[in-house]
Amino acid sequence: MKIAVLCGGVGGAKLADGLSRALPPENLTIIVNTGDDFEHLGLLICPDLDTVCYTLAGIANPETGWGRADESWNALAAIDSLGGPSWFRLGDRDLGTHLERTRCLAQGQTLSQVTSGFCRSWNILPNVIPMSDRAVRTMVSTEAYGELTFQDYFVRRRCEPKVTGFRFSGAEHALPAPGTLEAIEAADAVILSPSNPWVSLDPILALPGIRSAVGRKPVAAVSSIIGGKTVKGPAAKMFQELGFEPSAPAIALHYRDILDGFILDQVDLALGGDIRPLGIQVAAFQTLMNSPADRRRLAEDVLNFIPSIL
Repeated sequence: MKIAVLCGGVGGAKLADGLSRALPPENLTIIVNTGDDFEHLGLLICPDLDTVCYTLAGIANPETGWGRADESWNALAAIDSLGGPSWFRLGDRDLGTHLERTRCLAQGQTLSQVTSGFCRSWNILPNVIPMSDRAVRTMVSTEAYGELTFQDYFVRRRCEPKVTGFRFSGAEHALPAPGTLEAIEAADAVILSPSNPWVSLDPILALPGIRSAVGRKPVAAVSSIIGGKTVKGPAAKMFQELGFEPSAPAIALHYRDILDGFILDQVDLALGGDIRPLGIQVAAFQTLMNSPADRRRLAEDVLNFIPSIL
């Protein structure tokens, strides 16, 4: 079975890792959000792309899920001592990634080419593709501050401002990265990972041709909300502020135009009755991924569920 998975953030990275353990590498393509990319200290930072790659390579920080394991903070401390911007925490090992990426881009490589090279260096076997080689920037509309860049909202202001909407600057002119549409077309099914729907998956789906290509395939989504809460990140808060009850059915409704199957956590089993009338197949599994074994188990559960929507 060939799978294309759309993902971003820690939850998406963990499921992508589980799928990489359950599928032959040639049968898995991982399409990663780049809407939260930004320029910092003269470097291109790709938080979701790096989280996915570090996780697949087995070098992610096991406590946070993002950043590198066995990290040190000497460069950040030096920047701070000089009065520079230290609000975005870049560890020394992580900084090496951004330095080399920016150097390669300056030499004329595309982001997808750089990512492919990094994956070879880290022995990542599945195909990992940034959603676009062109800049797309997630902009967060807030009640108190107007429009903020995503990292300003997410890191500098710690998700505190009340959200009123989102805009994906540049998406209308940003072509999907080479191989993206082809991977979706070749897939037997598309999986929407347990990522924030507003800021991790919607930027990918906003690119020209992506949503229609996904909609032509059997699509299964894994809920990023368990028992009305998110494991990480502000998705539940965003749903509330936009006037929706944060719940697994809210996630299903968000994707209802392209969704054929939906996986919710066992604690939300009773909520399946709110989703099935939408014409969506529902299954309940243990979706919390606390270990690599959990990741593989959930991936296998999702893969075993997919034949029911083909």
